[in-house]
Amino acid sequence: MGSANGLETALGKQPLFSFGLISDVQYSDIPDGRSFLGVPRYYRHSILVLQRAVKKWNTHQRHKFVINFGDIVDGYCPKDQSLKTVKKVVDEFETFKGPVYHLIGNHCLYNLPRSKLLPLLKIHSLGGHAYYDFSPVPQYRFVVLDGYDISAIGWPQDHPRTLEALKFLREKNPNEDKNSPTGLVGLERRFLMFNGAVGKEQIEWLDGVLKEATKLKQKVVVCCHLPLDPGASSKEALLWNYDEVMNLIHRYNCVKVCLSGHDHKGGYSIDSHGVHHRVLEAALECPPGTDAFGYVDVYDDRISLHGMDRMQSTDMCFKS
Repeated sequence: MGSANGLETALGKQPLFSFGLISDVQYSDIPDGRSFLGVPRYYRHSILVLQRAVKKWNTHQRHKFVINFGDIVDGYCPKDQSLKTVKKVVDEFETFKGPVYHLIGNHCLYNLPRSKLLPLLKIHSLGGHAYYDFSPVPQYRFVVLDGYDISAIGWPQDHPRTLEALKFLREKNPNEDKNSPTGLVGLERRFLMFNGAVGKEQIEWLDGVLKEATKLKQKVVVCCHLPLDPGASSKEALLWNYDEVMNLIHRYNCVKVCLSGHDHKGGYSIDSHGVHHRVLEAALECPPGTDAFGYVDVYDDRISLHGMDRMQSTDMCFKS
């Protein structure tokens, strides 16, 4: 990953705008633990990472907004504390002097159903969906996807989307534990319960948004908690129907960058159509005193991620 530091100064160009980002805070007031792969997780420290991030973003003074890429509270959070804990982390985000855009992740949904979660995150939608778009300047549009649209978590147990997800998992994953990839080969390893899919209505909505962005000559940044390219992510972390979503995206030339969380180690790739995929390093896995957050400078011809500490800086130049 190429470092972006100092590049815009050398070129003498000012960015069109900038914004802050962070992913997978997964705070909980519980002792440190480990992932199922044995990677240390610092549940109490992660909120300190967020506090330092907000302080840094506010000091910068020119960030137009902040994007949280999902999983603000960990699944191990005691369920009688879920509401209070989600509110506590949201309150930290609210100290940023500007708009905050939230994505939902699997850990958010382990803690609260969509009906309680979305209002706290100020995601206003009909029918409990968490996809939306916004245009901070005329030249750019951000598209936030709901990667748990079709999911076995977050919807009521008898909801059609839950039933569709469970049927899909029964067909794709023979294991009793649907979070286990045992026996699944290659890209099949993404068919796990902690992942999800983008549903038909959302696909049609995305098609409409990309059509409109093309007409307006806007460049598009797609944001999804779940990664959309195997080159940037572990196979076990991918959106179930990432291929369907990317086939649609590749029909247009407006999408330049896809940003994601979920796969805590982070990653970066450029796909066959020149779209950049950047998976963000998790705040949760920062040992005490270290950080993982950043800010992005946006230009006409590139997007430069300036990472703090464990978050790698990445300069993403667009094909002309």
